[in-house]
Amino acid sequence: MKRVIACLLILFLCGCTVVRIDTKSLDTIINVVLKKQNTMFNKVGKGYKYYVPKGVQYVDSNDLNEVLYSDGYYYYLYIDAVGYYNDIKPEYEEDPDAYYSRVITPDDGFTSYGLINITKKDNQYLIVFEYNYAKIEALVDKDDINNTVLNSAYILSTVNFNYDIIKLMLDDEYFTSHEEKYSVLDK
Repeated sequence: MKRVIACLLILFLCGCTVVRIDTKSLDTIINVVLKKQNTMFNKVGKGYKYYVPKGVQYVDSNDLNEVLYSDGYYYYLYIDAVGYYNDIKPEYEEDPDAYYSRVITPDDGFTSYGLINITKKDNQYLIVFEYNYAKIEALVDKDDINNTVLNSAYILSTVNFNYDIIKLMLDDEYFTSHEEKYSVLDK
């Protein structure tokens, strides 16, 4: 009986915390997702890995460029392995003419530099979201901006690089081949 009570006490005292994100505010989405220490991943590329949230599907990959799909929209993901390898600190400026523009810096409690610009293109909105040496671009309807920013924030915040693999990829001598003449007749 004591064991059952002890087990029940442990279950009630050790629980999970669910964080609800107000998806009506872009600032709240960005602050909550990017400031959280996300370590999960379910996709692996050459020298990096990241998490694709539920509802977003992997479509295609071409080196450091990937195509994702969600709710009728394509997300184009670009991984800046060279910028990561060289530890380049990007300089961003907000666009005063954009529908929404925000610079993200470690000074504000984030782990990396970034920028989100949302500009109107015809009847849709182009979202360009850069963070953590990666960038996502998507063209969506106005009603789907917040959901796209939420998905993009999760993807970009979980990009994790493997320095050693990237170093090998960028090494000039790694990809050079050495030809050697070989003949079966020479013995």
